[in-house]
Amino acid sequence: MRKKLKWVKMGVRYSSLSLCSPTHQNHQSFRLATFTCDTKQKSNFSFYPTDKDRIFNTHYRRVSLFAITQFSICGLHSRIGNLKCGRVKEMETRQGIATKEALNLQSVDQDLVQKMVYDALVWSSLHGLVVGDRSVQRSGKVPGVGLVHAPFALLPVSFPESHFREACELAPIFNELVDRVSLDGKFLQESLSRTKKVDPFTSRLLDIHSKMLELNKKEDIRLGLHRSDYMLDEQTKSLLQIEVNTISSSFSGLSCLVSELHRSLIIHYGERLGLDSKKVPGNSAVIQFAEAMAKAWTEYNNARALVLVVVQSEEHNMYDQHWLSSVLKERHNVTTIRKTLAEIDAEGELLPDGTLLVGGQVIAVVYFRAGYAPTDYPSESEWRARLLMEQSSAVKCPSISYHLAGTKKIQQELAKPNVLERFLDNKEDIAKVRKCFAGLWSLDDSEIVSKAIENPELYVMKPQREGGGNNIYGEDVKETLLRLKKDGTDEDAAYILMQRIFPSVSLTFLMRDGICHKDHAISELGIYGAYLRIKEKVIMNEQSGYLMRTKVASSNEGGVAAGFAVLDSLYLT
Repeated sequence: MRKKLKWVKMGVRYSSLSLCSPTHQNHQSFRLATFTCDTKQKSNFSFYPTDKDRIFNTHYRRVSLFAITQFSICGLHSRIGNLKCGRVKEMETRQGIATKEALNLQSVDQDLVQKMVYDALVWSSLHGLVVGDRSVQRSGKVPGVGLVHAPFALLPVSFPESHFREACELAPIFNELVDRVSLDGKFLQESLSRTKKVDPFTSRLLDIHSKMLELNKKEDIRLGLHRSDYMLDEQTKSLLQIEVNTISSSFSGLSCLVSELHRSLIIHYGERLGLDSKKVPGNSAVIQFAEAMAKAWTEYNNARALVLVVVQSEEHNMYDQHWLSSVLKERHNVTTIRKTLAEIDAEGELLPDGTLLVGGQVIAVVYFRAGYAPTDYPSESEWRARLLMEQSSAVKCPSISYHLAGTKKIQQELAKPNVLERFLDNKEDIAKVRKCFAGLWSLDDSEIVSKAIENPELYVMKPQREGGGNNIYGEDVKETLLRLKKDGTDEDAAYILMQRIFPSVSLTFLMRDGICHKDHAISELGIYGAYLRIKEKVIMNEQSGYLMRTKVASSNEGGVAAGFAVLDSLYLT
């Protein structure tokens, strides 16, 4: 007999990685109150034209994130709550049966969900809100083969406007912080010195960084396309940072589309839902990323040069990347080429003056959408390619120093007393950054380790990895810490401890593989930032759009890529 499940708020982190289908185990958590779409139904939903000009004008027009009408709070809770429907039914999760009456949220009736599901699926297909279907061979290699809609929430998640503004205001500060940390080679090397001894991947990155320091290599043009991720802690109502992503900050393309999808659905169904489309903020992430990249390309000052997008050999999230390449070409007449690290090793050449050639073509900007995980370096070929690019005069996004500045250990070091003051001058900026820091500790702090062993559910152990599926939660935290203490090795240097954040849980509709799953979920806000500096002159330092991701509350991990989460947008309250 299945037991009643007490709802426990689960803190989680998300990853910056490509989309894919869920694993079998995690897919079970989505099989809840599902609605299959009746493809025979007739839709009266109005779609935007799909010609090229209208797509760019509609989805990637410049919209101020705060050019939003004043509005009142309509009794909305964590997830939009004023929906005119029947009661919430009991739902089966992997843990059993659960109800959440305290949310004061009523479910949309099935007929209305069916209509919205159908319209959302058509809209996604017409507007490029798609990924490669992992069940289809070649879908990660050949464009146009095996397309499926990207996982998304059917309706946006409500979020306090004040906290959204707070997160947006932090973006330029973190952009500047990353740049200044990247210039302090001694700080990076010393902070990661213990990690280097036990983490071969971090060690190889540090070796490349050391070579650049020995060569006194200067990056006169520094380009950063970052994303800082946050959760809103339910108990304290504080906006707390999960991490800063300085390499392969994904979904700038698809996140804009989800915002427009939600606006379109609310425009059509808003009266029945009691919602206002003006409360979904505009999202111009891909336009601003493309603008920053185009400015860096212009500063390189070679009209024949290209932008090199470093990709994985199989990439099911290629369309998010292609959106950026398309905007670069359409708006700035900048051409991109896509190469794996192995292909760059085979085709790359460094001229005496530092010019990088790949396949005989001059490269102005190197944009990494791979190279952030050990699996991206299966042989020495890939490491040779990384070193070759780093030695060149091409603009790297990110450079090796920017990459290292985004590691978990550096995040933890910056949270120590008086460290921010080493890099930031403005006291107000320092206070804002410090306010958003969650608890972060090194494992050489015996007192905090003891506390984590006593109450492991309050902590997360994080290795120096990107991409999701790497963190340690719950009883595994206790077991891992006890093992490390018993072994008495330096392996603890490979991890940091972080306070576990507990955001509010809310009912939502998650779309995956054409099926709508109703479940309780939590969300994470990502704020993009674009930074361009030419020697001592800052050319661009902006908040550049947002990414919302939502996942079932019963899962620890939260990567969209790993099949745990869906793309979402905001409904400001």
